[in-house]
Amino acid sequence: MRVLVAEDERDLAALVATGLRRAGFAVDTVHDGEGALELMGLYGGPGEPVGPGEPVGPRAAPAPAGPPRGSSAVPDEPLGPFVYDVLVLDRDLPRVHGDDVARRVGAAGSRTRILMLTAATAVDDRVEGLDLGADDYLGKPFEFPELVSRVRALRRRSARPALPPLLERYGLAMDTVRRTARRDGRDLDLSPKEFTVLQILLEADGAAVPAEELLERAWDAHADPFTGAVRVCMSKLRAKIGEPGLIRTVQGVGYVL
Repeated sequence: MRVLVAEDERDLAALVATGLRRAGFAVDTVHDGEGALELMGLYGGPGEPVGPGEPVGPRAAPAPAGPPRGSSAVPDEPLGPFVYDVLVLDRDLPRVHGDDVARRVGAAGSRTRILMLTAATAVDDRVEGLDLGADDYLGKPFEFPELVSRVRALRRRSARPALPPLLERYGLAMDTVRRTARRDGRDLDLSPKEFTVLQILLEADGAAVPAEELLERAWDAHADPFTGAVRVCMSKLRAKIGEPGLIRTVQGVGYVL
């Protein structure tokens, strides 16, 4: 599931992103509000106001284009726009304040849920953040298991319709809160990526899921679409699920559970 972390403290952003990836999320990071809006496809250009706050000023000259995907180097910022399930948003961001980012996301009718992560923890601050459009509010410092749990809860709420924490189909039972998966009572020892892919297939409720959608939702923005990552992950997942096979490949369409 796709998460965007907007945090100007780079070490903290890297820490949060690493932890969320270990929990099975695909994570992109930015370090200013303008970058967050750009990745979400909500930034219309220099001088465009994003809400009741100050207009967005002209962005600094862009860095030279990064190497193509598949090269050994990784660009500093991912390409966009992308659809995110959850935005972990620091309020005190440069270039565009986090409050203005929250206003813009809400005004756009985005399904992305917002978790404000900030050092401003007074009651008035929390009330103001929620009134701006945040779905949840977590103060710094925080306990990482709580952050992961809140992101998972928001991700379930971002789905249409909202998803139950327990998903079942053809003898497969997945608890998305406890992060466990079983088939006919047998535990499946899934990696975080395999768990995420199986969750997407279960949520599709019998509909085919294209490989491109799996790549978009389960891998981060720097994933090389030509590596066969989805195919390799699907092969491992099928082996762990066992016989009789439950995941079908529909030629030219995608994967069906």
